[in-house]
Amino acid sequence: MAESKQPNQVSRISGLWERSQSLIPTLAALVLLFGMLIYAEIAYGRVFHAGTMSSLLVSFAPTIILAVGMTIVIVSGGIDLSVGAVVAFSSVAGVMLMNIGVNGWLSMLLMIVFGAVFGLIAGVMIQYFNVQPFIATLAMMFLARGLASILSTTPVIAPDGSPILLLATDWKIIDGPKVNDFTVTPGLLIAVIVVLGGMFFMHRTRMGRTVYAIGGNESSAQLMGLPVSRTRVWIYIVSGALSGLAAIVYTAEVGGKAQNVTGIGWELDAIAAVVIGGTLLTGGYGYILGSVVGVFVIAALRLIITKDGTINPEYLTIITGAVLLVFVLLQRALARRGTSS
Repeated sequence: MAESKQPNQVSRISGLWERSQSLIPTLAALVLLFGMLIYAEIAYGRVFHAGTMSSLLVSFAPTIILAVGMTIVIVSGGIDLSVGAVVAFSSVAGVMLMNIGVNGWLSMLLMIVFGAVFGLIAGVMIQYFNVQPFIATLAMMFLARGLASILSTTPVIAPDGSPILLLATDWKIIDGPKVNDFTVTPGLLIAVIVVLGGMFFMHRTRMGRTVYAIGGNESSAQLMGLPVSRTRVWIYIVSGALSGLAAIVYTAEVGGKAQNVTGIGWELDAIAAVVIGGTLLTGGYGYILGSVVGVFVIAALRLIITKDGTINPEYLTIITGAVLLVFVLLQRALARRGTSS
């Protein structure tokens, strides 16, 4: 009996070791995040104040929403380059609908539907026409950006009293001294709900487990009888719908103003956040909370550059690229080490 238990214990220990190794990129991201925040507090001050933290959370709520959708896509082994452009189109189209008299709540619902339609087209192209995810979503990016520019090349503003403006209402949670209040907005709460919903979807639903199976080994997933085709299409529908939702939150945050140039580069921010948070670019492994940590790493970088004032804002792209490269190399090193062991 003792001899039969020993292999099980060994396999359990090895499984825990592999899992702990896979957490290293996320733990490294957490260390980097707190290191940057502590440095910023020492160098510039007023970083850990309630007002600064709440402002950071509210301003990055749309990026968090995009990162949740991008996590699901990348875990499946895909990529979605269209999210930023879909945000722009959904924002412009939704605000223009409000301006011609369409009910504000219905317009916001249609913004999510617009995003889902772009995702549906991309998913069908990828699954049923064997188009590479990079090419399919790149085509959707150009299509969405072009349609947004056709609708309007000048900013359009939501009418006064539009319900979308309610999503930017400040709710004071902590009444601090002077202006040091901790406030949240409905838009931030929406982002929190999306994160919780994404976690539940990925870890507590059959479709979420299928997403992991597709990213790990699609052929095995098909042999197991999992609904690979339907799930892959839904992955991109969810990503597109979340892009439409991010458009709502962002449009509310900027006072109801929509522009065709909104969201340029946001897809790269979302991808960087997901990878920094520990999700494998090759698919099969990753989780939502790690991507949220990745978003805050990028937010901390921007906070430092803003507070410093002497650093050229263009360096943010270079620094983000360098951080992303380090985490990709870390993933590769861990994967190679796992293979050799």
